[in-house]
Order: sequence, then structure tokens, then C-alpha cells
Amino acid sequence: MAGLEPEKYQVGEPPVARGLPADVIVSPDTLRDERIPPGQTRIRKWPVLQYGRIPEIARDKWRLQIRGLVERPLNFTWDEYQKLPRVKVFADFHCVTTWSRLGNLWEGVAVQTLIDMAGVKPEARFVVAGAYDDGWTTNLPYADFAQPDCLLCDSHDGQPLTFEHGGPVRLMIPRLYAWKSAKWLRSMTFLDHDERGLWEQMGYHDHGDPWREERMWR
Repeated sequence: MAGLEPEKYQVGEPPVARGLPADVIVSPDTLRDERIPPGQTRIRKWPVLQYGRIPEIARDKWRLQIRGLVERPLNFTWDEYQKLPRVKVFADFHCVTTWSRLGNLWEGVAVQTLIDMAGVKPEARFVVAGAYDDGWTTNLPYADFAQPDCLLCDSHDGQPLTFEHGGPVRLMIPRLYAWKSAKWLRSMTFLDHDERGLWEQMGYHDHGDPWREERMWR
């Protein structure tokens, strides 16, 4: 498949949380006895799955906006983003097209860091993530977004995130299907009401919990 990174192929059993450095945040789903949700199959590679063009955003042109129900709207350049405190998260990754890649190590900026910096207002109940991908958006309940294992990531398994996988920066929401982890992240808007994103308007589930197989509205 085009864009496949051979060095990302997993050999043997899936990586586990045991033995990770103490500073790595472990996503709870990686501690399940059965880590593969219903209807999913473990794969060892990391496919590129994208409808339409793959944006290639130069780092000196990349910007991130945080807006909506916040006390302090924020705008970051790449250099400003790189100066923020960083975290590492060990998490599984479940694509709605039925494949799962287990044991990924993501690195970037914790969602909670940006929530604190922006001063998200108590009435915020939802987040809409916007992308450089021709106006693509996805919606998230704030409760799912503001979890300790959620981050804005720019590194995967020790390597910079490539354009094919959503670089320079993508959102990572490990406990929901991967389409909620918006690639080519451009903005995050906090709202007191739900606004369905692009794929959700076309029938994808509003929530996207892989353990409940929330793929499409029924």
C-alpha cells in the first residue's frame, strides 16, 4: 500500500504496557484482557487510509487555533507549540474499517495542557476538531476529549508523524474510533451543543465507541 512505512511493521506479540518508563501515560484499554474490540482484526502494519488528497503543511505555515467557550482564545505557531510541555501515551488504535494496531507510542502535547491554558468554560460540552483537509471536521463529547490519554501528537513510535498519517500534528483520542482523531489538526472549538462533523453528517456515529461498535447510525 502506498505510504506504508516498513519500519513500523510489528513482529511477534503486540506491545504491552509492562516495562514502559514511568513517565508514559498508559491508555486504559491497553490493560484489557482482550484488547481487540468486536468486529476488529489486529494488523501488524500501519496502513494509510484517506479519502481525497493528503495535505502537506509546511511547519512554518502550520497554525493551531483554540476558540469557542474559552476564557483565552489561543493561536500557536509550530515553534510555539514545540515549547509546550510534552507527554508520551501508550495506546491502541482502532480504525472503523475493522483493523486495529495495538501498542502505539504517541508523543506530543496533552489535551489537558491546552484546556488549562485556554481556560475552557464550564458550559463547554462538545469539541469540534477542524483540519487542513479541505475543511474536514469531527465532533467529540468534551468528556471523551478531556481524558488523560488524549493528546495532540506529532510523533509515533519515536518518529515524526508523516503527512500520510496526519502530520505535522493530529489529534489522538485512543478510546474512540480513529476517525475521531482528526489528522492535519488546524483548530479546536469548544461548544455548549453538538455539531456533527463531515463524516457524522453522512451517517457515521456521533460518538464512535469501538467497544460498542458505534460505526454508523442505525
